Amino acid sequence: MDTPRSRRSTWRSAALAALLTAGALTAVAPGARAQGARTETPVTTTAPADGVVESVVRVKVPLPASFGARPAACDWLSYLRYRSSAGPAASADADRILVAQPGILEGAGAFDSVARNTVARAAEQGSHIEFWALDRRSNCLEDRTGIASGDQHTAVDYYYRGKQVAGRTFDGYVGNGRLGWMAKLGIEQTVRDQYDLLTGELPDRSVRKDKVLCGGHSLGGVITGYFATADFDGNPATTADAGQNQCAGYFALDTTVSTSLADLSGSIPDDTDLPDVGLGYGAVQAGLDSGLFPRSLSAPVLLNPETMTLLAIAGLGAVDDLGGEADLPRYLPANVNIEATNRFMFSKDTATFVSGTPAVKDFRLTNAAVLGSLMDDNSVPLAFLQSSVGFFDGGPIADKNFPAANGSDAQPGLFGTEYKAIPDRPHGPLYTWRDYDRVGDLDDPGYRSADGTPFTAAGKEVTDIRELARSLAEQPLDFTEQYFPTKLVTDIELATSPQVKRLVVHPDGISANPTLTVLAGDGLLAGRAPADLHPVIADGYQHLDVLTAAPVQNNGLPEPVSTNLARFARSPE
Repeated sequence: MDTPRSRRSTWRSAALAALLTAGALTAVAPGARAQGARTETPVTTTAPADGVVESVVRVKVPLPASFGARPAACDWLSYLRYRSSAGPAASADADRILVAQPGILEGAGAFDSVARNTVARAAEQGSHIEFWALDRRSNCLEDRTGIASGDQHTAVDYYYRGKQVAGRTFDGYVGNGRLGWMAKLGIEQTVRDQYDLLTGELPDRSVRKDKVLCGGHSLGGVITGYFATADFDGNPATTADAGQNQCAGYFALDTTVSTSLADLSGSIPDDTDLPDVGLGYGAVQAGLDSGLFPRSLSAPVLLNPETMTLLAIAGLGAVDDLGGEADLPRYLPANVNIEATNRFMFSKDTATFVSGTPAVKDFRLTNAAVLGSLMDDNSVPLAFLQSSVGFFDGGPIADKNFPAANGSDAQPGLFGTEYKAIPDRPHGPLYTWRDYDRVGDLDDPGYRSADGTPFTAAGKEVTDIRELARSLAEQPLDFTEQYFPTKLVTDIELATSPQVKRLVVHPDGISANPTLTVLAGDGLLAGRAPADLHPVIADGYQHLDVLTAAPVQNNGLPEPVSTNLARFARSPE
């Protein structure tokens, strides 16, 4: 009998087997020359039946020898391939192929819902398209073994207690001293990787020009801008290799296709360890080369490899037993990083943050409530991490006035626009989670802030927490990017330097093809989108919702991001 538990067991076994198989296939020597090596492995998931087939594709594209020593896996490029089960098996025969670059600190797994929804929506309209969610090369450093076990306790033991899974022991989080090769992993290599992947997978340029739509989310829009203006053969007079001629059109998800970070205000937290670009390109590059500057972007709480792993672990608990009482806050080991993150995420005011009491482990929470507290726009105080997945339920709720007070001038921008909330009874009732499609129901308590402002409403909730959990926990390529290359951001921040400016060879490439811009109504560009873009606005959406929203919304209508992507794929204009 096929039950949710049996499906989860099948997924766990398949995920771990696929991970181990991929590891064996990609054991190549650094600097080895590519000889057409390619693997494609089906992905088994508990996603609802939607007629979409998913696989993980890995293609061997070695870095230049000048990058120096790096793990063997980093000479491979990876992406998640989504296609219609009723469509052609060969990508070149698809009606259209959408190729998506992730945002800052984001991996291919973050596109799971929008990719599935878009492919399924297009199939309903008689079009068989593909969606390729790219993983940047730096994701090669991530170890998914613990997550692929499918068990939350096993994952915690693997990543934090040194216990083996499938005969492997976690090698630890990679420190700056082992990231020397990433000092050169900037915008030039990133767009080159996309070009090499496209030309390798679709060698006929006419297919690329007629069928490929290039785009991305957040920073992915800026990367697409650089791709569109790039020249890949070193001769500007020959334009068949130009980025603009690899795409039939562009798409931007809560971003713009440009070569500037100006439209992404609030996407990089103030407390990250970025070097001061005022030093100039040469000084910044010297600092990265020497290791004086961190080669991977991180911050003291949440935004570092150790704590980003917690998102996938929380997802595991929700996939396994959404409404069950969570023990994750008490099962996690105590260390400075995890404690600081827990305090930042689960303190209702400054006094609570300083004292550490009450702590998250003092509350009774379901697995869904734990995940919601880490990802929902009414809880997490970082705008670029927010999605609209519902609201707390089951007991009294208070204003979360840390790190910014509700209604204060500090709320927009970095912290987002929504009032923040937090459970208010430690050692009390079991706090549950009201999913997006139950907000506003007759049994909804309609929680309000102390000033009378409703925390949320049905029109503000768009993402299914079950599907968010699945995207975090089940994908063979991570939802997050644990080792984001510092150089990728500093290059773009230094766009006027000669070293970066030379990469924009064909500046008209940005406007050479039709563009679809879809913005989150409450996202990073809310209220300040350039008028000439004529964007589609997804009302009530936060920055991540353009990737994670459910296929049917609370108004009964199809999800607008995937609907417009499917329309654009059918006829770019």
